[in-house]
Amino acid sequence: MQEQVKQQYIPVKVYRTAERLMIAAPMAGLEPENILVEVTHDGRLILHGDQRAMLKEVKELLADEWSVGVYHREFALPVPVNAVCANVTYGNGVLVVALPISDQTSPARLTLERDTPTHGEHKGNAGHLATCVQT
Repeated sequence: MQEQVKQQYIPVKVYRTAERLMIAAPMAGLEPENILVEVTHDGRLILHGDQRAMLKEVKELLADEWSVGVYHREFALPVPVNAVCANVTYGNGVLVVALPISDQTSPARLTLERDTPTHGEHKGNAGHLATCVQT
């Protein structure tokens, strides 16, 4: 019988400047390749982090008061954004998404490239629409 993995709610901070929308979310204990950020056609943001292998070679678990992943959060963005030109970074257990504000939403699925085992990034354009080169 397969164990059911419970998804954890992710609290977020959402703030904006004149040029970009920023989202910060704590997602401790993940590896960069286990994180997915998606902006949908209808302007929803999805943050998802898959659970990695837990407690390798642990003989006896003595206390288990917090867990690592699976993380999931979905919510409506307050303004249209260009996700194709987004920057995403992950470090010290915090995911930061910088989305350029746009006239209409441009959806995208964004994954991270690993810099180190616990740090990763997706470079779009430093969060500035003017410097983004779309393909």
